[in-house]
Amino acid sequence: MIHSIFSFKKLTQSSVAFILILLMSSCNNKNTSDIKSGGTDVSQNTDSLFKKYNLDKIKLPAGFKAEVYAEVPKARSMCVSPNGTVFVGTKEKTVYAVTDENHDGKADKVYILATGMNAPNGVAFRDGSLYIGTISTIYRMDSIESRLSNPPAPVVVYDKYPTLTHHGNKFIAFGPDGKLYAPIGAPCNICDSPKPFASITRINPDGTGFEIYASGIRDCVGFDWNPVTKQLWFTDNGRDELGDDIPADELNNATKAGMNFGYPYCHEGDILDPEYGKGKSCLDYTPPVKKLGAHVASLGMRFYTGSMFPADYKNAIFIAEHGSWNRSTPIGYRVVVAKMDNNGILSDPVPFADGWLQNTTSVNGRPVDVQTLQDGSLLISDDYKGAIYRISYK
Repeated sequence: MIHSIFSFKKLTQSSVAFILILLMSSCNNKNTSDIKSGGTDVSQNTDSLFKKYNLDKIKLPAGFKAEVYAEVPKARSMCVSPNGTVFVGTKEKTVYAVTDENHDGKADKVYILATGMNAPNGVAFRDGSLYIGTISTIYRMDSIESRLSNPPAPVVVYDKYPTLTHHGNKFIAFGPDGKLYAPIGAPCNICDSPKPFASITRINPDGTGFEIYASGIRDCVGFDWNPVTKQLWFTDNGRDELGDDIPADELNNATKAGMNFGYPYCHEGDILDPEYGKGKSCLDYTPPVKKLGAHVASLGMRFYTGSMFPADYKNAIFIAEHGSWNRSTPIGYRVVVAKMDNNGILSDPVPFADGWLQNTTSVNGRPVDVQTLQDGSLLISDDYKGAIYRISYK
């Protein structure tokens, strides 16, 4: 993930040039001012949008198709209500809603629900209310779907998370236990920070009952629950400054509360940290189920529970790789999939939607989150281009 503080002394000339490309190219993103009060109609010119976002460069398995679902500035984490409304968080100040009013698989309107918030990255929906996760606070907006064009003021649910912004973005979701889960990232690249940093936490919907569910987690920006076992799975971004090829990002499985996944002492399950790993053993911590590659920036992940895709995608895990920021040769910028067999054994992740990075230097998008729609198609958010893509299969 892009950090708020760059260590340019440790970057190669090519890395610095690539960072500048990312920063300059981000001006292509759609502006918040383009979204009108009361909702803005989504363009139905699918051919024009296909060309605008260079979707011809996106490689998919045979039978799959990519299209632009909606243009949403800086789109990041997503959630979907039972009625099909897609709520979208950002790292800026704004939260959006996207509606498909006639349920034809094409978005019709984009609404601004809240502005002026402190990085409202996380969104979750429960019992008619939208929950929003900012750096230090969880908010709630009640009866939101009946008030999209005139949204209520957000009310505070819980405001005791740390205020530090480094790895402070909140991905939030309700678990099978009815509790709201949220990560608290490490406030650094590598450090032995006090609790509750480097953890995944949970609270009751009313903000009571705060507790740490899992620890030893550097920077989690995506999780989901296995639809069969109801266990928590999550991505975690590995530390920087150990070279291009280690440590790998992780896909982890928390089978119960209280597990420790190693950070800052052990990385990717088998590499002791050169500083904080002294006197430690990786055997004392839970290793990842899968290593996801070094610096790919694994963010949003979801189990596929739809019925549109072929049968072998049932309960597969889709993972959005946002892409490296300081690797000498960039990597990531794609969505991968790990398929689950009938015995619950997970295959190694392979590319599913690839092509947002061309010739290792040209960035055409940065996937952040994935989300299944009710029709079984898959949404992919892109905060770099300000769009949400829809992947369908026929």
